[in-house]
Amino acid sequence: MKILVAVKRVVDANIKVRVLSDETGIDMNDTKMALNPFCEIAVEEAIRLKESGSASEVIVVSIGPEKSQEQLRTALALGADRAILLQTDQVIEPLSVAKLLAKLVQEEQPELVILGKQSIDSDNNQTAQMLAALTGRPQGTFISQLSVDNSAIHITREVDNGLQKLSLQLPAVVSVDLRLNEPRFASLPSIMKAKRKPIDRRSAESFGIDLSPRIKHLKITTPAERKSGQLVASVAELVGKLKLEAEVI
Repeated sequence: MKILVAVKRVVDANIKVRVLSDETGIDMNDTKMALNPFCEIAVEEAIRLKESGSASEVIVVSIGPEKSQEQLRTALALGADRAILLQTDQVIEPLSVAKLLAKLVQEEQPELVILGKQSIDSDNNQTAQMLAALTGRPQGTFISQLSVDNSAIHITREVDNGLQKLSLQLPAVVSVDLRLNEPRFASLPSIMKAKRKPIDRRSAESFGIDLSPRIKHLKITTPAERKSGQLVASVAELVGKLKLEAEVI
């Protein structure tokens, strides 16, 4: 079984982003970038399937600027076999990403496509669903468990009122949730080997898809500062403040 994993380059989750003074976007100068955490879980699950004998090859693909190769090399260091970069300097929206991935799926014919359920920069949670629709494949979203059985996969997905168990016929598309696994750390020898592995670079524009944005961001602002709390000496004082100041009771 061949597995295709889509990964994205995002701002590191451990740093605080800075909004530009004109509120047109995020200040990306000297900003630390990383592999999207949900994508990292997707890569880990694909590698585990290969280690268990359920998969024969793991291919990672990213869509973005040349620097996205850094995240692809991270995935290679974790255990992926091949890496493909669809290079573009445009800001790509989920529908365009899904269309590009659909072209690549048609070319590579993977039995399973694994994506993170969302990226931590835009939080759209759209690409996996759009890709499944474009390729006509069954889909499983927000999965927290996955197993392979011959020509089918069995998944557990998280829904509002609990857990849902489904079986999907391959080929299929799934998006992963946080509780699926705990990603490993790449060893130093693996990191050094990944630096020497070739990356298949292609122009995203060469696929003949209109990548122009359809959504216009009007303004990006930082969240309002949270007010500090107050200490009260008794329950009676707390009730009084809730009633008179906060007016919630």
